[in-house]
Amino acid sequence: MEISATGRFEVRITAADVGKRVSVRRLSEPGDPSAKFTDTVGVLTSWDDGVLLITRKDGQSVRIPESTLVAGKTVPAARARRRGPAATYEELARVSARAWQPVESERLGAWELRAAVQGTPPEARPRGAGAGRRTGFTRRANSVLPLGDPGLPLDAALRAVRRWYDERGLPAYVQTATGAAGTQELLCAELERRGWVREVTSELWTGALAPVADRAEGSGVVLSRTADRTWLTRYQRKGVSEVALRVLSSGPSVWFATVPGADGAAPAAIGRCVVDGRWAGFAAVEVDPEQRRRGLATAVLAALARRALDEGASAAWLQVEADNAGARALYAGLGFAAHHAYHHYREPADTDGYGPS
Repeated sequence: MEISATGRFEVRITAADVGKRVSVRRLSEPGDPSAKFTDTVGVLTSWDDGVLLITRKDGQSVRIPESTLVAGKTVPAARARRRGPAATYEELARVSARAWQPVESERLGAWELRAAVQGTPPEARPRGAGAGRRTGFTRRANSVLPLGDPGLPLDAALRAVRRWYDERGLPAYVQTATGAAGTQELLCAELERRGWVREVTSELWTGALAPVADRAEGSGVVLSRTADRTWLTRYQRKGVSEVALRVLSSGPSVWFATVPGADGAAPAAIGRCVVDGRWAGFAAVEVDPEQRRRGLATAVLAALARRALDEGASAAWLQVEADNAGARALYAGLGFAAHHAYHHYREPADTDGYGPS
């Protein structure tokens, strides 16, 4: 906290510091002798009508009345990570997007509108707010990737986004990130201010590839270029369509791993890897619940990692949900660590379907 030469706390931030990383201290109940201090560190995303909005590393926004502040200062960006490969948010966002490629996309300035739905002629697509809305296969291939300026004021850009997805019978989602240099805390705050609802939050982790490849030998892991019927019997997303298969097979260099089950049963474990330059992206690592804790997930990752190394990759990324304790422990043990959090915001359910005009 910022303390003056006289030993008193000082508030050294103003509304002009919106967009900067700050650290503030506040009193829970000003004037109450038993009140407690609370510290908050994050990006100052707004300061309006006497209330500060600070977005923390995990993407959660904290509202702080100006009257409760006792200290505050701007703080430098987080130090460069020492574990795992160095990478910018934008690099990882583009790499992970290429691993889940849409069937259809369109540019809106520096925003990419992405959709993965069955091909339907425009005249046959459902129209109007909520008409025949579907949920496309994986939000990553059915959401906006906003890496810069859309070339329009935000409200106009969001109206265009909602119209584009509405024409395809899909709800509009915007994918954002928080917690690293160059992420989108300000955009998150603006979306929430407009009633967009955050439905999903996960983390993208990175790590060195060689230590994963050095783990236990393949344990009968079979690698293939295609997700065959056997692989799909273990995949948790049931009823995979032709579009889903197209998305699963998309990417610069895609590999599927299978640990066969006994007597032709569903596989004991599966996994997917997309090799893209120096990066290998792991996904769809699933193990038969009755065969967990036997090292099968590690064997799948190791086999895929060795193949990725052969193709020239040196670093790895994967996505993990915040409440998946087992997966987090596995990946941490393999040397992975969180790089940033990412979120999917769904359009608000207003009556006209497009928001403010």
